[in-house]
Amino acid sequence: VHVVESGGGVVQAGGSLRLSCAVSGFMFSIGPMAWYRQAPGKERELVAVHDGRYNIDYADSVKGRFTLIRDNDENTLSLVMSSLQVEDTALYSCEVTGWVSEFSDGPADFWGTGTPVTVSS
Repeated sequence: VHVVESGGGVVQAGGSLRLSCAVSGFMFSIGPMAWYRQAPGKERELVAVHDGRYNIDYADSVKGRFTLIRDNDENTLSLVMSSLQVEDTALYSCEVTGWVSEFSDGPADFWGTGTPVTVSS
């Protein structure tokens, strides 16, 4: 199973970006999918999570500006970011939790290497 993020780049404050997370390889079942970010010198923080059913949660700092879109047919998770701020500059990573096999003892977490986002003032 591989998780690959894309879509990062450099954008001016107030601009928009769309990040994509794609899962390749077979998974028997995928549960929650989430975007995290880590700014230089700071702890990693949860940006948004889709629980695999109908619930989506956002960090307070991005509510109203970011939108999470999940496609269960394609096993993708997109993060549409608008009204970007300098404080949004970070490495954005995708986490996927799921079961590789119907015989798995429990769910496993898979991470991509991240895609960098830089917001300039």
